[in-house]
Amino acid sequence: MASGSTFPEDDLICPVCCDIYKDPVLLSCGHSFCRRCHQEFWREKGFQECPVCRRVFSKELPPQNFALKSLCEAFSKSKLDSPTALERGSEVFCVLHGEKLKLFCQEDNQPVCLVCRDSKKHKNHDCIPVDEAAQDKKKELKTVLKPLEEKLIVFNTDKQTCNSTAEHIKNQAQHTERKIKEEFEKLHEFLREEEEARIAELREEEEQKSQMMKKKIEEMSRKISSLTDIIREIEEDLRAEDISFLKNYKASMERTQIPLLDPQLVSGGLIDMAKHLGNMPFRVWKKMQEIVKYTPVILDPNTANPQYILSDDLTSVIISEERQQLPDNPERFDPGRFVLGSEGFNSGTHSWDVEVGDSTHWFVGVVTESVQRKGRVIFIGCRISYNKGKYRAVSPSGSVILQTLRRKPQRVRVQLDSDRGELSFSDPDNSTHLHTFTHTFTERLFPCLLNVSNVVPLRILPVKVSIQMLDTLPPTGHNQ
Repeated sequence: MASGSTFPEDDLICPVCCDIYKDPVLLSCGHSFCRRCHQEFWREKGFQECPVCRRVFSKELPPQNFALKSLCEAFSKSKLDSPTALERGSEVFCVLHGEKLKLFCQEDNQPVCLVCRDSKKHKNHDCIPVDEAAQDKKKELKTVLKPLEEKLIVFNTDKQTCNSTAEHIKNQAQHTERKIKEEFEKLHEFLREEEEARIAELREEEEQKSQMMKKKIEEMSRKISSLTDIIREIEEDLRAEDISFLKNYKASMERTQIPLLDPQLVSGGLIDMAKHLGNMPFRVWKKMQEIVKYTPVILDPNTANPQYILSDDLTSVIISEERQQLPDNPERFDPGRFVLGSEGFNSGTHSWDVEVGDSTHWFVGVVTESVQRKGRVIFIGCRISYNKGKYRAVSPSGSVILQTLRRKPQRVRVQLDSDRGELSFSDPDNSTHLHTFTHTFTERLFPCLLNVSNVVPLRILPVKVSIQMLDTLPPTGHNQ
């Protein structure tokens, strides 16, 4: 028996369940039992008999033993207030029997001693050694802990992504500002007003998108605050008087229906560098027609694989041996080594020349707007490719090796007629036709480049433009 207790523990144990009395009742013979124990005993017997002395009683319900109940409650409270009363050194002993807690009852989910195991309460229960039970429970806890740890990793990763994206937006803005200033210096003093207008537009976008990232980072805090306010208001309503509560019941229910949706990542979160830098000199052609160059396709850096390095004017691409630290935004190809033009086409005719030079592995073509950007890219478009000395025409329907080329093209001209469903490739240096695809295009098509050379860039070539103001634009587009 454990020492240090002020109560005779043996007198506080029910002879039926061998545990501390719970709501004890007193029979006229003087014996006491837990109310539930005596009811179950009588129900199983079919008549009223004392479990100890076997004396038979009338059907009257026995009274509660208030004195014994108070002693049991005081005893239980003393054990809670002095949890180490049955601890000896590093070992823990049974409160009821003073024996070491060597076993663990699977059914009752608690440590027990050898005497408890043989008692009626734990009879026929599955009891295993404490060390085995601890290992099993630790394994179970580790199993449920793992998803929480994984979720924490996801939250930390998302926060780091938001922070790095905010920093990238700042860097993009700084780089774009520097390029804008350089271009405007070339246009001399009378273009200063135009320069300031574009800087202001950039500043506005930087502020807007920086604030968007800031809101994403703070969104969870706002949701918590909103939900806390709703809960507090409803709890105040619950404490109100009945009439007041019923008057406000409808409003309270409406507050509980406020949707709190999870934040969603959206496209277009980065600085639109193509909008600021693409064709910028062309947009001021009325003032500087003689020195302006126009490039029909501007590459979108927000779609470029992290290994790609784009020129400052966003017209050429070359691959690097190292990946750049860039946001993994939805528009970006990764690991696919591709970059798209900033503008898509779904009608009209369009043409652009790509300088491929002596690049040993490239392709030039178009892809649909819905092309997969992450993982293995399944192309829904058409292209001319060069690799290992062979030229191929590739489309969703298959691949064809081009056998008729007499010389290696240095430039490839792409001509797209969206309305007629034709995409043609040719060598503009000698007017050699390479291949023509015929297809009914149902989506916007974007120019697409691949360049695996780290020496020779692929470059979108500018065109000579003569501008004439007409009431109706000519169907052939810009004169070249």
